[in-house]
Amino acid sequence: MKLTGVIGSVLFSVVLGITQAQAQNFVLTVDGFADGEDIPVRFSQAAADAAPGGGTSPELSWENAPQGTRSFVVNMADLDFAPNQGARPQVHWVVWNIPGDATGLSEGQPEGATLPNGAHQISATGQVYRGPGAPASRPRHHYLFEVYALDTTLDVMPNSDELSTRDAVMAAMEGHVLGKSVYVGRFHRPQ
Repeated sequence: MKLTGVIGSVLFSVVLGITQAQAQNFVLTVDGFADGEDIPVRFSQAAADAAPGGGTSPELSWENAPQGTRSFVVNMADLDFAPNQGARPQVHWVVWNIPGDATGLSEGQPEGATLPNGAHQISATGQVYRGPGAPASRPRHHYLFEVYALDTTLDVMPNSDELSTRDAVMAAMEGHVLGKSVYVGRFHRPQ
């Protein structure tokens, strides 16, 4: 049986619309630099107004979050540095329990255990974004930004150890990840 005319066009459009919606990717964008390119100094520990171990967080935005998303987790790590001679990368920023209807985080997130949107945060500097800080004498480090869409919120509170807090967040996410997107920036301090 062949569908023709208006009904066939409407049915085809509905099926095509569903297929296109399902095919859309969950995409993270970091404002201020292209994926794989250099992170501007203004988002780093080398910025003129940056507190020691601080910096201004860039604007993060995401689109096409999977249906059923109840919260998001952002993880930023320096892939070229392992603190304490360990195998885990440096914690630059972990933000969890970002509300499921959020489409990003604005630039310049404030310091504190809980952000205005109710999410929690931690880094190697404390309860604040830690900007890139790789030394000028070395090759550029690779900084990974990840966003995860979860089907739940996490029952994890920050503690004084950023590595164990990140481990607890990642462990609590297991079995709840609906989607993930990554973005990479490179940085070392200006000469």
